[in-house]
Amino acid sequence: MTENTASPRSLAGRTILMSGGSRGIGLAIALRAAADGANIVMLAKTAEPHPKLPGTVYTAAEDIEAAGGKALPIIGDVRRDEDVAGAVEQAVGHFGGIDIVLNNASAIDLRGTDDVTMKSYDLMQDINARGTFMLSKFSLPALRRSSNGHILTLSPPLNLDPRWAGGQLAYTMAKYGMSLTTLGLAEELKEDGVAVNSLWPCTAIDTAAIRNLPVLGEQVAKASRSPQIMADAAHAILTRPSRQSTGQFFTDEQVLREEGVTDFTKYSMGAPEEQLAPDFFL
Repeated sequence: MTENTASPRSLAGRTILMSGGSRGIGLAIALRAAADGANIVMLAKTAEPHPKLPGTVYTAAEDIEAAGGKALPIIGDVRRDEDVAGAVEQAVGHFGGIDIVLNNASAIDLRGTDDVTMKSYDLMQDINARGTFMLSKFSLPALRRSSNGHILTLSPPLNLDPRWAGGQLAYTMAKYGMSLTTLGLAEELKEDGVAVNSLWPCTAIDTAAIRNLPVLGEQVAKASRSPQIMADAAHAILTRPSRQSTGQFFTDEQVLREEGVTDFTKYSMGAPEEQLAPDFFL
């Protein structure tokens, strides 16, 4: 168990083990936690800059330190058992424990069944569903030792409306695999005091990946909200008592409304609220 030196609504001294996070929503969540003085262990593949996407695990670590946190960047692949086991071992060895696991790494391919390749199908299953299960599984002994252990997965509610599976079956199966991990682990760990929840945005979120979408990237970005809304929502969840908030499929708006937020315009990237692009699965 790592030390929590501040109020219960702070992540000061808490240790977060995150998959991915060198950019986008994951980095925003990490920086919000770092502002409290959290320790962030980041397991990501981005040792070198992507030709179209800014940021590496090392630049993310620099940003985390600049924001007031402590960072441990680890180059590794959430698909590899030894990399995930090594990240857990390093987190415990470096910071004394793990309080939070954040399953952020995810792959996306929206092609229909005729067009999606099995290589892409396997990639999404390995990163999204298997990676989430494995990072959570390997972290369980450390999480049980935390005084307020949390697993938070960026995955959607289990909406069985056929239009989602019918529109992008391979992606839906992979994302719902992440959500089934939340559902099952919350039940499995309820006596251990480890909270297990999912968080999903109500709208599209402005990230470099969105902006790089062919043809519609800039248009979708303008109809999105900033990653900060997910960062603020994640912070709210992760500072709640773990025994009182588990097994939930939260949306960012829901969480922030529970925290008393009624005006979401500060998160908009320019479009009026009524013109924001809704996210999948809602």
